[in-house]
Amino acid sequence: MPNAQQHNLNLCSQGTSLRMLFTGYLVVVGMGYMMALMQILFTHGMADGEFGLSVDDIVYSYYGQRSGSVLESKLNGSMQVMAPEGDRLKIIQWVKKGADDAIFQSDIRPIIDQRCVMCHSPASGMPVPDFTVDKNFFERAEVDTGASFSSLTRVSHIHLFGIAFIFMFVGLIFSLAAGVPKKLKAFVIIMPYLFLIIDIASWWLTKLNPAFAWLTIIGGGMMALSFGFMWIVSMYEMWIMPRLHPDDRDALLDE
Repeated sequence: MPNAQQHNLNLCSQGTSLRMLFTGYLVVVGMGYMMALMQILFTHGMADGEFGLSVDDIVYSYYGQRSGSVLESKLNGSMQVMAPEGDRLKIIQWVKKGADDAIFQSDIRPIIDQRCVMCHSPASGMPVPDFTVDKNFFERAEVDTGASFSSLTRVSHIHLFGIAFIFMFVGLIFSLAAGVPKKLKAFVIIMPYLFLIIDIASWWLTKLNPAFAWLTIIGGGMMALSFGFMWIVSMYEMWIMPRLHPDDRDALLDE
């Protein structure tokens, strides 16, 4: 009876079905990562009124613009394209002059009804303030202190759970790569978890002191770097390396 062919424990030697499973997952989470980066550019990246993520964007998002209001920062930033220049300036001037209730009802409420409530209402189903209620609009005319502690708590726990699961499976696939030195592989696998903690901690620290905004960019950048490295190496060893030469190494042996 002929000997069964040895099945090596590495990405290069896996069968087509398993490689397709891994590839499908990596492609989908890769697309999700790109969408997340685009979402950051269109939200935090517009906080200072200019496209592209900068330290000022991080400061305005978490520490706030404490010389102005949330409405001003949004209307000059991510919401700038949602209303004509005249309407935006009218709202900003209303805020600067003290947010008078009588002027609100005569001049500002019609703008809100025309430009804002299509999204800022319960009917839209979007996770944004309800501007059909006057109180919610007036609250955002107060001094901008950035993200609230309650919103930071909500977003932090979502990111800690969700991103940890993503890197768990990306790291599991990458751990089967045989062509990466042991120490480098171990560092790349643990790196996103370390920088995820740094990234989220920086939100809270920036809320208290804007000097910590740099940590947010460093943490996010290093997570993206580790994700890209694991993605590229895994895809290479699954689909390109088998065409070049066989691989009889065991990827999980620490030798």
